[in-house]
Amino acid sequence: MTLTTEPRITRAPFYRSVGDETEVFRAAARRGSPVLLKGPTGCGKTRFVEAMAHEFGRELITAAGHEDMTAADLVGRFLLQGGETVWVDGPLTRAVRSGAIFYLDEVVEARQDTTVVIHPLADHRRELPIDRLGTSVPAAPGFQLVISYNPGYQSVLKSLKESTRQRFVAIELDFPPAEIETDVVAYEAGIDAETAATLVRLGQAIRRIDGSPLREAASTRLLILAGGLVAEGLPLRAAVQSAVVRTLSDDADVVRALGELADAVLPRS
Repeated sequence: MTLTTEPRITRAPFYRSVGDETEVFRAAARRGSPVLLKGPTGCGKTRFVEAMAHEFGRELITAAGHEDMTAADLVGRFLLQGGETVWVDGPLTRAVRSGAIFYLDEVVEARQDTTVVIHPLADHRRELPIDRLGTSVPAAPGFQLVISYNPGYQSVLKSLKESTRQRFVAIELDFPPAEIETDVVAYEAGIDAETAATLVRLGQAIRRIDGSPLREAASTRLLILAGGLVAEGLPLRAAVQSAVVRTLSDDADVVRALGELADAVLPRS
């Protein structure tokens, strides 16, 4: 399981609001309502949660959903330590006890029998049953449950159950408008605005391809990766080829077509 614990950082994560997402999240957090983030891969869902955690001064604990995730991965398990069997809290339990924000990314990738453990935290009970210990842990003040997924990527077999969905306040995110995305790419990659704007034009051109064979669009994250290579001295075309074109597909014809599109968008050297 991919797990990270983010300390309370003093410098605010860079995030630019596109719509009313920050106002909705603030209202939900004040009520203790759980939040569901929907949006394409790499559009800024994680950065948004980081920014909100910083604003509220809360610890952020994140886990990435996957098909092998079990309830014990979230809640905890008994482990052998020093010849003794001891209980070790999982990341969700630690967040519940400490009043942290718990962010479960790509929730539908986890098995449905695993994600049901969040149901009592996502309604009026606000508690986490721990069957192994025969007890339930009430959520500490400030605890916030946030989950996310990419609706456009999920198959019919990997959709979010209605019994889960209807417990959450939903916030839909997408790739930001060109001017905001340019600011984000320039800041995160450490490059000038003109280069960032060129990368954004390329990203938008790829997203507009009719009947695109790509499983994922060119994300803001990919554009930042390409910009980071430019910041390290790599020529723009080489950076785009490595961080965007070759990353998006392994199909030789698709890679060739993306390369031709990049040639048309990028300035002549």
